[in-house]
Parts: sequence; structure tokens; C-alpha cells
Amino acid sequence: MASIPFSCVILLVFFSSLSNADTPPALSTPIAPELVCNSTLYPDFCKSLFPHTVPWNIYDYCRFSIRQSILSTRKFLASIDFYLKPSTTLSKNVVRALEDCRLLAGLNMDFLSNTISTINFTTNLPSLKADDMQTLLSAILTNQQTCYDSLQEATSPGNVKNSLYTPLSDGNKMSSVSLALYNRGWVHKKMRGKMPMGRKLLFSDMKVGRDGSLHLKMSRHHREIFESVSRRRLLQTISDQVEVRDIVTVNPDGSGNFTTINDAVAAAPNNTVISDGYFLIYVVSGVYEEYVTIAKNKKNIMMIGAGINQTVITGNRNVVDGWTTFNSATFIVVGQGFVAVNITFRNTAGPSKHQAVAVRNGADLSTFYNCSFEAYQDTLYTHSLRQFYRECDIYGTVDFIFGNAAVVFQNCNLYARLPMQGQSNMMTAQGRSDPNQNTGTSIQNCNILASPDLASSNGTARTYLGRPWKEYSRTVYMQSFIDGLIHPAGWDPWAGDYLDTLYYAEFDNRGPGSNTSSRVQWPGYHVIDATNATTFTVSNFILGGDWLPATRVPYKGGL
Repeated sequence: MASIPFSCVILLVFFSSLSNADTPPALSTPIAPELVCNSTLYPDFCKSLFPHTVPWNIYDYCRFSIRQSILSTRKFLASIDFYLKPSTTLSKNVVRALEDCRLLAGLNMDFLSNTISTINFTTNLPSLKADDMQTLLSAILTNQQTCYDSLQEATSPGNVKNSLYTPLSDGNKMSSVSLALYNRGWVHKKMRGKMPMGRKLLFSDMKVGRDGSLHLKMSRHHREIFESVSRRRLLQTISDQVEVRDIVTVNPDGSGNFTTINDAVAAAPNNTVISDGYFLIYVVSGVYEEYVTIAKNKKNIMMIGAGINQTVITGNRNVVDGWTTFNSATFIVVGQGFVAVNITFRNTAGPSKHQAVAVRNGADLSTFYNCSFEAYQDTLYTHSLRQFYRECDIYGTVDFIFGNAAVVFQNCNLYARLPMQGQSNMMTAQGRSDPNQNTGTSIQNCNILASPDLASSNGTARTYLGRPWKEYSRTVYMQSFIDGLIHPAGWDPWAGDYLDTLYYAEFDNRGPGSNTSSRVQWPGYHVIDATNATTFTVSNFILGGDWLPATRVPYKGGL
């Protein structure tokens, strides 16, 4: 056996001491794979992942599992690229499903690389960083499930599905194992951290009224630009701080910097950091028939419109016409740190076209303030990662707020519309598929209402607070006004599934629809107290106190 250079010995000792610093003995002690895997959803699959020679500690098992996930995802991407070769003859809807899978697998490669580089030589993470990694690992599972759902929607030939389902299923199990081991090793000892460098406050004040009025503090130079394009005095204060890196205007008449929103987004710099300020896009009043995507490299964009029903972004893609639910959205957000203010987002496909998304949001640390989301089935796709909505209006029918983000809606209006004959309205369809995911939908101090068309229909359609889209669906309504449109049972099953594993809760709601005496008697349904409700507040559920101040959007951290 060759001798090891002294310098390598020093490095090994250094990494070993770094890895075990401040680690509880029970976690740093080697443990057999059988014992480790019994704490996961897939113990047999888990055991097949690890060598059975020398047992590792919990951290080593997790790192190994994540590295295996990277290899698995890379192979999966190669399979998708094979089927998407120009020489391959596939229907348009199959190509769209495969493109969904390629996008999602690419995001997973990013998330896995970020995670392993973060935890590779440490067992101790501050609260926000620990939550960051749990969020990424949770999103990986969501992305894999979404790929599967897109393939299910497409009428793809058997050979495509058969060749992809097995690696997709194995990859999902591997990701579930990684998340379970990560939670066991890192999450239990998260410590509250200070807001990290690079997340300083950019605006000292921002207030938006329903009339579209806006007050921002920014540099004199940016103030002059913004006032000149908004054609009215919107800015009330002046500051010498540099809060925005640039401001551009979208105006179809050619008087701004760009005539389309997509051109303005394309001009934004790539992969910016929040400490450099927002790239601010002001979209003047008008109806924009565009399909807009804020790509993953377009970070920290703030988009401000002239007001609800003044600046309108609209489209009509839908599942009936051959789009997957995932790519039917009029407006798509992936880039981290996105903020939207004073904009209406629409999908006008109508109820007969079934799934037709207005906004799909898979952007971490994203915020929508004083915006409106209008469609019928599947209006707002809160797909993944951490999101916040404040003083927004959301209109829809079936599952019209759905997805698997960690999301809080605060001071919003949720309007059930009149669905097709024979349909019931579902306010939410939350898609948590693994008990270790830190995801769920929290609805706080909102108004649950009927839109005028439903209100005038004499109660022809039943309306429920939600139904479980996936096995560990999690939704909480708290401190909200629930009008009489809600059926006394409150919640509706998804073909009778998931009643034991879901988590649905209500706390301190008011209004004629808030009476819980006739609610469902499912094992997973709860009427909770303030202590439990606090878990789903902005400060605890999405750690909003660490990132929302930079947006200057108002929020309440607790109950």
C-alpha cells in the first residue's frame, strides 16, 4: 500500500475535525445502513444504495445519497436528450412533456450541486442556510413528481414512458432518502441566524394602493427616470442609497425602453445578487398578450405595473389544446428573488379547457403584492420553493391554488367562480408528496368569497376549502373570513385517498362558513390552537423575516 503524503494527512484530519465539530455523538457515531434506512420511506431501496462494509455516520450517508442522486439525474437528462433528438418522431404533446422533464431535471442538478457543496464539510448550519437546503431537497422531489405528471398527461408511446418511469421512480426514492437523512442530520439543530450579508434593505419605504399609487425610496437619478416614465408623481421621498441597479420601462407605443415585457426581461443581467439591487421593470398600463418567463438566471427582478386591471398580462394556453399543465401558464417565474407589484395575470382559456394556468411560480424567495390572478381551473400554480403573496386577488374554480411550495397568503381575497355544470370548486389542491418536505399552503387573514357569477347562481356549485392532490397534502386556514359559500364539510377527498396522511387545519376563522362543527372527520383534519398555528406564520414557515424586508412589501410575521 502506497504511503499517504503528509499534506494529505493534514487535509484529512482537517476535514474530519470540521465534519464532526459540534456534532451530537449519536449523529457522528457510525451506524449500520439497516438502522439508518429504517427512518426513511423506502428502507429496502435505501439499503441497496449503500456499501455494507464499514458503517458511516448520518452525515456521510446523506452526502453519499446526494452524490448518487447527481449521477442518477445526469443519466436521466441523457435519456431525455436522446428522445428529444431531431431525428426522433414524437407528437407535439410528448415533446412538451419531455421539455418539462428536461427543464426540471436541469434545476435538480443545480439544487443538488448547491446542496452538496454546502454540506460537504460541515455538520452545522445556521437556521436560514439549513432551511435553504431543506427547501432545495424538497423542491427536487416536487420537480420529479411534476415530470411524472407531465408524462402522464401526454399521450406518449409506451417505449418513452417505460424507459423513463423506472429511473424517474428510482430517482424519486433516492431523493426521498436524501431528504430524510438531511432532516435527521441537519434540520433538528437549526439555529436562528441573522440576515446574511447581501440581503440588506433596498427600499426604505414602499406602499402600493389599489389605485396603483406607489411610493418608493431610491436614488435621485432613478427617481427622475421613474417619474419621467410613469407620467405622474409617484415618488415621494429621495435617498442617496443605491437600491436598484437599473430601471427600464415597457410601453407598446415605443416611448419606453422596450415594447414587450419579454424584451425587458431579456435585458436584465444574469445571476445578480440582491446586494446589487433590483433590476426594476415598469410596465405601463395596457393589455400584454405575451407568454412571459423569468428564467432561472434572471434573479432579483422587480416588475411593477400601473395597477390591477390596468397592467394586464394575458394568454390562453391549456391542456385541452395540447399543453401540459406545467407549461400552460401565461406567466412563469423561476428566477430567485422575483417581486411583482400592481399587475393582473390572466388565462382566458375558460372552464371548458380544464387546466389553464395564469401564473406558475417556482422561484425561491418570490413575492407578489397587490396583484390579481384570473383563470378557472388551476389558476395559480405555487409550484415549489418559498413564496409570499400579500393583498392579492385570486379567482378560479377547480384546484385554483395548487402546487407544492412553502407559501403564505396574507390579506388576500380568494374568489370562487362559477364552474362548469357538474363541477365543484376547490380553493386549494396542495401537492406535498413526502412527510419530510417543508412545504404547504398557509392562508392567513384572507377573505374566502364568491365571485359575482357564483354568488348569483343560487348555490348550484359546491365549494370546498381544498382537497389533497398528493399523499401528504398540507393546508392551513387561519384568522380568515370564510363566507357562506363553503360547504359545511369544509374539505373534499381526492377519490377517497390520503385521509390519514394529509394535514388540514383551521384556526380562529370567522364568517358564516367558518363553523367547524360539521367538518370532515378525517384523521388528518385538525382544529388547532395558537401554538400550532404559529408554525404556519410568515416568520416560522417561510422564514420571511430573513428575506421579505428587502422587498419592502408589508407583512405580519406572526399571528
